[in-house]
Parts: sequence; C-alpha cells; structure tokens
Amino acid sequence: MAGFHRASLVFAMLVAVSSMSSNCFQAEARRLLDTGLPEIPTLPMPEIPTLPKPELPTVPKPEIPTLPKPELPTVPKPEVPELPKPELPTVPKHEIPELPKPELPNVPKPEIPALPKPELPTLPKPEVPKKPEITTP
Repeated sequence: MAGFHRASLVFAMLVAVSSMSSNCFQAEARRLLDTGLPEIPTLPMPEIPTLPKPELPTVPKPEIPTLPKPELPTVPKPEVPELPKPELPTVPKHEIPELPKPELPNVPKPEIPALPKPELPTLPKPEVPKKPEITTP
C-alpha cells in the first residue's frame, strides 16, 4: 500500500512540474521567431583541374589454332528380320433371338358428359344522375 501512495505522489509532482515548465518553452519559441536569420555569405566556386583521360594499352589478339574436324567412323546398319504381321482371329457373330413384342389391350375411352355452358344474368344499366347546375349571381 505504501508503494502505491509513493507512486501517486511522484506522478502528481511530475504533472505539476511539467505544467510550470511548459510556459518557458513558449517564451523561447517567441524569441526565436522575433530574431532575424543571419546572412550566409556566398563562396566562390573552386576550380577543378582537368585530368588526362587514362588510356588502356592495346593487347594483341591471340590467335586460336584451327583444329581438324574429327571424322566419325561409319557404322553398318544392323539387319533386322521382318516379323510376320499378326492376324486377329475372326470372332463369330452372336445372333440375338427376336422376342415377341407385347401387345397392349384395347381399352375403351370413357365418355365424358357435356356440361351446359353457364349463362350470366343480364343486369340493368345503372342510371347516372345529372349534375345540378349552379347559377352564380
């Protein structure tokens, strides 16, 4: 418990000191803004002496001797005996016996009785009353 109280006391003192010293930084910043910038003198450009270009010595090209082309000995082609062509044996065709086609029995069509057409009753035409005329004085 005592450690917590010391830490809180140190934190409170740190906040108090930082709030007092923040005013000084503003004053110093104002002083920096008020002062003018010093003039920087221009220096003359130094002269660089020209150096001679380095030259590489010429080296003679080496001569490559020509080599004779090697000759390969001719090899006789081996004789391969001809193989007889294989023949496939003939496969006998299997005959599929024909099955009799099933016949469907004749079913008589059912007679559907004719329905009478519905008749809509005729309604009398409604009469719309005429608009009354309004006379303005």
